[in-house]
Amino acid sequence: MAEPSRQPFIVGIGGSAGKGMATEYVLGQVLDAAAAQGARTQMFGGAFLARLPLYAPGADMRTPEEAELVEAIRACDGLVIASPGYHGGVSGLVKNALDLLEELRTDARPYLDGRAVGLVAVAAGWQATGSTLMVLRSIVHALRGWPTPFGAALNSSSAVFDDQGRCSEPRTVEQLGLVARQVLQFAEAFSARR
Repeated sequence: MAEPSRQPFIVGIGGSAGKGMATEYVLGQVLDAAAAQGARTQMFGGAFLARLPLYAPGADMRTPEEAELVEAIRACDGLVIASPGYHGGVSGLVKNALDLLEELRTDARPYLDGRAVGLVAVAAGWQATGSTLMVLRSIVHALRGWPTPFGAALNSSSAVFDDQGRCSEPRTVEQLGLVARQVLQFAEAFSARR
């Protein structure tokens, strides 16, 4: 049985190199929803991801940023990945961060094994949201993660954001809350079995 007082730890990865981008706002909103349900959260947004060097397999030394990201994922109970849809796929920043998870290959829980993973795709059009979400699911499966049944697809050209960058369109807010809720439910189930 899981410890009732233990706070699940949920990590978020996503965003773009530019400031004021929808993907990072949406990721923050999912993590806020998880925190409101009792989770402890940590976000690795676009500015952080932009500081990561290109992943080099077998490198002897990792930067402090690389080590911080790997350690957070190693410790997390669940993960939320949010990517902008760039030309129908995942952004280079997000993919580079996910490639770094190769560092977890020899762990007792290798890669994303036993971790719930919520997915969010944000693009200026529905076609790119669908293909980006599909690519994210494939990557998570390759990393032995458990994508939640629901993944949010956000068309940023039709979404309504307030002056703080929060999505205020009720249906989208509901979807982002569902991603958070499923990540927490899965994380608690996995934690109870460990």
